Amino acid sequence: MAQDIKPTRKNLMEIEDRIELSERGHDTLEQKRDGLIMEFMDILDQAQDVRKDLEADYETAQKKINMARAMEGDMSVRGAAAALEEHPEITVESRNIMGVVVPQIESSKVRKSLDERGYGILGTSARIDEAAEAYEELLESIVLAAEVETAMKKMLTEIETTKRRVNALEFKLLPELYEGQEYIEQKLEEQEREEIFRMKKVKAKKEEDEEEEEEAAQAAEEALAD
Repeated sequence: MAQDIKPTRKNLMEIEDRIELSERGHDTLEQKRDGLIMEFMDILDQAQDVRKDLEADYETAQKKINMARAMEGDMSVRGAAAALEEHPEITVESRNIMGVVVPQIESSKVRKSLDERGYGILGTSARIDEAAEAYEELLESIVLAAEVETAMKKMLTEIETTKRRVNALEFKLLPELYEGQEYIEQKLEEQEREEIFRMKKVKAKKEEDEEEEEEAAQAAEEALAD
């Protein structure tokens, strides 16, 4: 409450310093919020493209695996899958987007040549090869989607946090500081007017006393003259 602030020059200077600091912080946070929103929109566009590619890769992989099962049988497909010895590797690093740390996911050993898949060329058909390749592409799409979706969620969380800070400064802290500044200034002006009024009264009283002294001195002189 503004009324709880002692109306002194020192407190006025302190509250003015806080206002200046809060206004700078508000401007900085607004710029950060706007920048984050622009970055988020770019990531959102990328996420939409990634989702479309993921859905397309999933449908293709399903078609390829179903065709392989129909042509070669479940046992052959399962056997080819079980033959895989070297599994894909996923590494997670990070990058900074306007102060927000987002993951950067890298995959390796996802795409493999025919001899790297472990099941051997003999005893399998092109259907199984096509299914394996389709699922390798699907896995790469999943990794990319995970990176983009996670980045998007982190960016959205930071945007909401920044918006709350901007609103707290704009609608709570700064109005309270402005109110306190106005209250102190009004009180100081009242005190100044009261001081001026008091000084005028003191001056008037002094002049009145001096006038009375002069009149008394004059009367005394006249009495002595008589």
